[in-house]
Amino acid sequence: MKIYFEVSIPIKGEPVEQVLARLSVLGFDGFMEEDDQLKAYIEKGDVEAGSLQELLSDNDIAVARIDEIEDRNWNAEWESDYEPVIIDGKIMVRAPFHDPVPGIEWDIIIEPKMSFGTAHHETTSQMLSLIARMDLSGKTVLDMGCGTAVLAILAGKKGAGSILAIDNDEWAYQNSLENTLLNDTPDIEVLSGDRKSIENRYFDIIFANINRNILLEDIPHYAAALNPGGILMMSGFYRDDLEQIKKKSAACMLRLADSRSKNNWTAAIFIKDQAND
Repeated sequence: MKIYFEVSIPIKGEPVEQVLARLSVLGFDGFMEEDDQLKAYIEKGDVEAGSLQELLSDNDIAVARIDEIEDRNWNAEWESDYEPVIIDGKIMVRAPFHDPVPGIEWDIIIEPKMSFGTAHHETTSQMLSLIARMDLSGKTVLDMGCGTAVLAILAGKKGAGSILAIDNDEWAYQNSLENTLLNDTPDIEVLSGDRKSIENRYFDIIFANINRNILLEDIPHYAAALNPGGILMMSGFYRDDLEQIKKKSAACMLRLADSRSKNNWTAAIFIKDQAND
């Protein structure tokens, strides 16, 4: 059984998006907002309690308390207030208990286990918006750090040839399996794993909606797994981090083609240039 630190952070009068951005960069991967407090979760094995307090203090994040808790579905309470999301008037992300909306081109059903994979967060909604504009017909696609597999599911609905969705979190893995069945996209291959799972596999398009630190570490591996002319789409980082992401990508022969930001969260598209003959 995994043990997590539950960090309670007062947010009254604070810009929640900016607090979330800083926490995500630090490696927190679960969040729940209640009243004037934000609860953030990070696996105990990733950081020691003493250094965690110091790390948060160094990043100007005030902490009310830090508790140790066992692994569970962090967002169980949040699920009861889950609302559907409509993106660009074309994509709807909803729970099974919501009714579909007429005129929506891509209707995606997500069992709401994790708030960061239900399109409520700016990173996910921006990624979905960008994917909706892409021609995925027959493409090989990787959804790395897939969460709920919502990006992979949209790729499947848009005609991608083969899709691999990977996450190293057990909740995410199980939820992704469930969601692919809910959306009649059972051909999506879902794996519990990490970047080692893509060794000797190659893709036309890679989605990576994770966080800055993991992206910076994994960009070389994504670049190696991309076919020439392939696309790497990344999000989960702050707008101020784009230059660092761009520099790391350029060192791996990846060229920035487009980027967008919403509430300081950024999504960016990089292209692996064709090799010279």
